[in-house]
Amino acid sequence: MKIRLCAFSILVLTATAAFGQRSDAAFQWAVAASGYSYHSNIVYKRANGQDIRLDVISIDPPSRPRPTLLYIYGGGWVNGNKGSVTLAPLPYLARGMNAVIIDYRVADNGLAPAAVEDCRCAFRWIYSHAKEYGFDTSKIVIAGESAGGHLALITAMLQPSAGFDNECPQQDGDPELKAAAVVSYSGPTDVADLLEGPNQRWFALKWFGSISNRMDLARRLSPVTYVHPGLPLIIQVHGDSDPHVPYAQVVRLKEALDHAGDPNQLITLHGPIHGWAVEKELDVEEQVFDMLTKYGVLAQ
Repeated sequence: MKIRLCAFSILVLTATAAFGQRSDAAFQWAVAASGYSYHSNIVYKRANGQDIRLDVISIDPPSRPRPTLLYIYGGGWVNGNKGSVTLAPLPYLARGMNAVIIDYRVADNGLAPAAVEDCRCAFRWIYSHAKEYGFDTSKIVIAGESAGGHLALITAMLQPSAGFDNECPQQDGDPELKAAAVVSYSGPTDVADLLEGPNQRWFALKWFGSISNRMDLARRLSPVTYVHPGLPLIIQVHGDSDPHVPYAQVVRLKEALDHAGDPNQLITLHGPIHGWAVEKELDVEEQVFDMLTKYGVLAQ
């Protein structure tokens, strides 16, 4: 499988170079050549007059459910798209997982909490299309970098009672949304901390715009608010001198998770690194997958 994914990576990079940029045609060719199925630009939601889409990379046959990655790109909640994280799912695919990579509304298309609402809808979409694509809903890993790390955490930790599922409500008989694990690469855990005071960040201000109750909403959108016993495995990867998201935030979340008895790990890297620079560290990948194996998300 790893050899197969190495070939997949080479094909993706070759196609990207040949086309000058990542195109769906190039990527679809690379995936098909490697024996995977690629389903691009599936509309999973419509909001603010726009279609919001996702991509699925799956290993046939769909009759065999596989652990599945929901991957969320970063960009401070203000920019980015799913095409910018083409290679991010490859380590997960190498372990025999399927992958779903999503778009969501950034600030110009929807202020907070639009991105959170979209991610929750994408999570529900995986449940409702599990048989079609071979998603094992008991082994869903939600991961993302930077703002995507925050969205991964909050998507997994929220309950419908928090009020952010109303655009894609649960129907009678629908199963409860439950992740098996979360991997946050450089993700904020206390959004309110980024709106006021010494850790204020421009991208957080833009995400909330002129919302009158922004501090209250920011607390409701902060993963640290939702710590309670019974959460899935939570893995945080963070630089101890991260210039965008204070390291103290992830330490506070870890302390809260430890106090609640929730399984978790904080992988600390040294230096002013953030986002993709954290995620691509090879020793990080090994530690992440060791934890996913230890807690039964992936097979030995």
